[in-house]
Amino acid sequence: MRRGRDNQARGARQPWARRLAAVLGIVVVIGLAAAGAGLWYLRGSLPILEGSQPLPGLSAAVRVERDALGVPTVRGETPADVARAVGFLHAQERFFQMDLLRRRAAGELAELFGEGAAAWDAGVRMHRFRARAARTVARASGPEAALLAAYSEGVNAGLAALRRPPFEYLLLGVSPRPWQAEDSILAVHSMFIELHDETGGHESSLGVLHDVLPPALATFLDARGGEWDAPITGGAFAVPPLPGPEIVDLRALPRSASPPRRHSWREPSTAGSNNWAVAGAFTAHGGALLADDMHLGLAVPNIWYRASLAWPGDTGEIRVTGVTLPGTPAVVAGSNGRVAWGLTNAYGDFSDLVVLEEDEAAGTYRTPDGTQSPSRVTEMIRIKGSEDRAVEVEETIWGPVVDRDHRGRRRALRWTAHDPEAVNLTVLDLATTDTIDEAMAVASRAGIPPQNFVVADHHGRIGWTIMGRIPRRVGCDGRLPAAWADGGCRWDGLLAPAEAPRLTDPPSGRLWTANARTVDGAMLALLGDGGYALGARARQIRDALLALDNASEADMLAIQLDDRALFLGPWRERLLAVLTSAALASRPRLAFLLPLVREWSGRASAGDAGYRYVRAFRQTTMEAVLAPLVAPCSEADGRFRVGALTQAEGVVTRLLAERPLHLLEARFASWDDLLLTAAEEAVNAVAGDDEDLAAHTWGRRNTAAIAHPLSRAVPALSVLLDMPREPLDGDGHMPRVQGPDFGASERFAVSPGREERGYFHMPGGQSGHPLSPFYRAGHAAWVKGEATSFMPGPTVYILTLRPAP
Repeated sequence: MRRGRDNQARGARQPWARRLAAVLGIVVVIGLAAAGAGLWYLRGSLPILEGSQPLPGLSAAVRVERDALGVPTVRGETPADVARAVGFLHAQERFFQMDLLRRRAAGELAELFGEGAAAWDAGVRMHRFRARAARTVARASGPEAALLAAYSEGVNAGLAALRRPPFEYLLLGVSPRPWQAEDSILAVHSMFIELHDETGGHESSLGVLHDVLPPALATFLDARGGEWDAPITGGAFAVPPLPGPEIVDLRALPRSASPPRRHSWREPSTAGSNNWAVAGAFTAHGGALLADDMHLGLAVPNIWYRASLAWPGDTGEIRVTGVTLPGTPAVVAGSNGRVAWGLTNAYGDFSDLVVLEEDEAAGTYRTPDGTQSPSRVTEMIRIKGSEDRAVEVEETIWGPVVDRDHRGRRRALRWTAHDPEAVNLTVLDLATTDTIDEAMAVASRAGIPPQNFVVADHHGRIGWTIMGRIPRRVGCDGRLPAAWADGGCRWDGLLAPAEAPRLTDPPSGRLWTANARTVDGAMLALLGDGGYALGARARQIRDALLALDNASEADMLAIQLDDRALFLGPWRERLLAVLTSAALASRPRLAFLLPLVREWSGRASAGDAGYRYVRAFRQTTMEAVLAPLVAPCSEADGRFRVGALTQAEGVVTRLLAERPLHLLEARFASWDDLLLTAAEEAVNAVAGDDEDLAAHTWGRRNTAAIAHPLSRAVPALSVLLDMPREPLDGDGHMPRVQGPDFGASERFAVSPGREERGYFHMPGGQSGHPLSPFYRAGHAAWVKGEATSFMPGPTVYILTLRPAP
């Protein structure tokens, strides 16, 4: 599904986690020393798996059947009873995770972790998500409000039913705070932070690019696509023409004795996911197939909690199976037996930086309705072990003031996450849909971070739309920061659900999304460009799907596990082309590289060293080519991110093909010199001084580091809390997206009405308790790519939740 964003996402999203880990390292040690927590406490905080347990508020008994992996089937008489029971289960197995979700969005982590988390809290408080969540709950419809209340009461009952609080609270020396209905909305807001760019950094960098560089150079670097594009409608975009020497001539710049400041080229931090659908006419059994794997940061416990939920309907049992987000009662992705759906992050443009035209002396700013003064709200941050801290938030008619640009102008952020109507739990309605049309109508009303919604139904039909609300822009495309003072550029609310772009039953019988551009023309104009990922992954998926005429569930898993590095094939050829005898004579270390590149399997295999060097060669080449061209941008604004150039692959490919001398940094004698220097830098980056280049396999770097927050702070806890450290196949520009702590948070494929043929696996286990039999259950299947059943297996434990007397 963060700006968000592939191995992508962890770079932009992890500062708060690193700060949290540092703080935990202190508080955990203190907590252990003070409390002497032992096995007796851990056992006391284990969830209840069997027997009979009162649950206040139920209208009738609810039966919870768990299988060998801990996946519950929850059967109740009403949706409210089921939601209450789900809240009970989430609290018993995942409460600490839920607590972090709500606190992350609300800016309340310092209340748990102290001073080290205060900076995160202060930064996120500008969004005032707790106040917004309270307003969302207040305006919720009757049925939605009832489900929120039932879920929240179930959470608190589940927490109270534990003999001792979750073990994390003992170590932190605090008590868990009860759950409120607004906390479920905060869990949704936390996903907005995970999947979007909550500070506008991407748009800001593009603004600097176009403000500082000559227009022709900025347009060239800011390409909108290239040869790897694979939208579901429309074709590839062309890379803009090269700027001539009259625009920019790097050879004419003074040649410094030392290289200029380098831009470390890192993949754009785009949270990646794959989903696709195959119409029934192209499958082996005649039913439509839906496949989904959402790529997110990986931790213990996993972000998702599996569940199968059932209650009586007007025409029979309603049963929806898939993944829930602890903190909410809804199945986020899965199947109800008639309709199956999956999500990927859409990367449309759902926020804008608004440049304020201010009279700072008067404390006012211009609006289409005259000058106004920002409203000011004081937010109090409660800090464990320290005094409360006041943070002042300034808000404009467009949103909170977030920063100053490189010219000193203040800017406000307009973001769909701030709109009350853009955040809700309408996704719950998917449980009762019967067709793709009904499901897409629900998706267009749903209030989540906008996602590519791919759906299949039991009639064999397939469709795509956006789940979540989309801004209605007037007068501009919103791609760059702009002033809105005269009203010429603005949002005219949000698109009505019926206006959302959608595609149904394409002639090819296939639909696919992978965070890249999905559409063109009028639909693209509605969505905007919020930093689409490169299309290489989407293209590989598309080509694999189109090659199948009788697709099966096994074929879907094979595509999800496809680690062929097709994208790096041209880079391998470039590298081999410059590793000539003459080049090796003058650069002897590269002689050891040549056989590794020649013998590379063409995959991102854990045991392959050749992949790692070709990958590093691309990175060092991208850096060498782009750094001198964007140097004025970082000089103007130290926050400039070269990763904002999400389609730079096509730009660099064109430069390497045409080899214009005026766009080559003066320190290189030729383009071949640049490539050979980049090859040497790649070897040094991977192997350092080690002469045994073959020892530096991809798996040596791509080793699982799926850890619990506590073990990140106290490594001694790793054996108890973390998943095994194993080398992993896969990487970013292929269907099998995989990094040490980023990748497929789940994989499944299912045909509606044929759920028994479907498969599912995810990293980690169902439970967040290290002594639970479900703590690591199923993890090995995820590592090995072995299919396990989409539906829960035979019952191992039965728990009856009964109405309280």
